[in-house]
Amino acid sequence: MIQNIPISERPREKALQHGVESLSNRELLAILIRHGTSGNSALDIADSLLKDGLLALLNSSLSDLTNIKGIKQVKALELLAWFELSQRIAYEKMIESDSLSNPDAIVHWCRLKLGSLSQENFLVIFLNVRNKVLGYKVLFTGTVDSAIVHPREVFKEAINASSSKILLVHNHPSGHLEPSPQDLMITDNLCSAGKMMKIPVVDHLIVSNTDYFSFKEHGILD
Repeated sequence: MIQNIPISERPREKALQHGVESLSNRELLAILIRHGTSGNSALDIADSLLKDGLLALLNSSLSDLTNIKGIKQVKALELLAWFELSQRIAYEKMIESDSLSNPDAIVHWCRLKLGSLSQENFLVIFLNVRNKVLGYKVLFTGTVDSAIVHPREVFKEAINASSSKILLVHNHPSGHLEPSPQDLMITDNLCSAGKMMKIPVVDHLIVSNTDYFSFKEHGILD
């Protein structure tokens, strides 16, 4: 139990003395959880939450959280609210930056948004002429292939968003980031359509919960 930990090493006291940046992920979660249950401290519950990693936790559902011993519905909702705020903060940082000259913010948000999902999702980020993010839309969910990802749907949304450029993103739940032949075909089709529509594709990112692959950085983008 936390009461058995030396006072200076307890999460709240440690945060007050050294700042929240000094805390580990489990200690930060323990502060949010606040109270343990019989036989399980807040730190024990935090360990259960983190068993699949921090990014996986951000994509948890209400039922995922309430299935963990010590997490009731109210606490699960509080945690979900914090996770959603984390994604929204990352999105705000992304839209404030130049997505092409400083891609870190956009990669960070994409990994939070898609990196731990169990299904492939394909989204398009809409950019203006100054490379600022206008918005995004998830267009396809499931196995991403050229039969599903049709240029007509992608560029219809780009026109509706008054986009000057687009950035393609999808996730690989397997964690393997090398583009598949289908990924290459989709990118080629959309780049060709983008040239015709005068709405160029500036990059295609494949993300997982640990890393990303950029077609532009690897010289694949046409």
